[in-house]
Amino acid sequence: MTGTSARMLTLLSLLQTRRDWPGNLLAERLEVTPRTVRRDMTRLRELGYRITAIKGPDGGYRLDAGSELPPLLFDDEQAVAIAVTLQTARSSGVDIDEAAARALATVRRLLPSHLRHRVDGIRFTESIAPDRVDPAVLEAVSAAARDRRTLRFDYGTHDGLARRAEPHAVVARAGRWYLVARDLDRDDWRTYRLDRLRPRTPAGAPFTPRPLPAADARTFLAARFKGSTDEDRWPHTGELVIDLPVARVAPWVDDGDVAAVDDHRTRVRLGSWSWDGLLAGVMRFGAPFTVVGPEPLREAAQRAAARLAQSAR
Repeated sequence: MTGTSARMLTLLSLLQTRRDWPGNLLAERLEVTPRTVRRDMTRLRELGYRITAIKGPDGGYRLDAGSELPPLLFDDEQAVAIAVTLQTARSSGVDIDEAAARALATVRRLLPSHLRHRVDGIRFTESIAPDRVDPAVLEAVSAAARDRRTLRFDYGTHDGLARRAEPHAVVARAGRWYLVARDLDRDDWRTYRLDRLRPRTPAGAPFTPRPLPAADARTFLAARFKGSTDEDRWPHTGELVIDLPVARVAPWVDDGDVAAVDDHRTRVRLGSWSWDGLLAGVMRFGAPFTVVGPEPLREAAQRAAARLAQSAR
């Protein structure tokens, strides 16, 4: 085992998988002596776990049902937060549904009765992330980013050609997981979806991190989604007035600004990857609108009007 803390967590996990554990078998599973197991049991009791010593030729241990969660480890709010988080595993984008369900059952069994009632009363419906990530992939990529070691991996199609990259960070966004990395073959910063990535082992050589062309990895990823390079902003932004009341417009404007002009008109400031994309976002309302500016947006609107008129003919 790597240390006392890790060993005690493993010990707790083992105690929760069956009713009784012979001491010698626990020592064998943990790769320690029976004396070390006895000391660990004493530590767990001091933390608040109710562990019964079983008498007999072999001896053993049992974690009593209803053992209270030690107050030094979790308070009531933290225990509920853990339970809620485990229930949202299906929407996390990582394929850990079964493990999360087992972990929730373990936590619930150790909760005092008043907390079990609170946790049992929390029920909700969640969406399933469209593309699941293998936990082993998430672990390997995260470790490479943490240790600053070059990552070799297959991506997308099985063409047999390994990518080489310097992993900077792993970012979760809207149910998907991404790696932000410096692609060594293209000498450029790229993003990769973890559900399409298969690491090759072992990890490569250490590297010295290069400065990211953005404030942080989250900003870099958001910028790429908007067609920008270094800031979380759209490269094209414009203002328009739509002939609809603000209540009809505001619910459908995600990251734009909305203000009522009067009871029947709404001023919006929107962004997009192109002027045509911005106009398309306004035309979906199916109402007349006026372009306020800037001038390139007016010119794009004129060109779009000409194309639409030609198409109608």
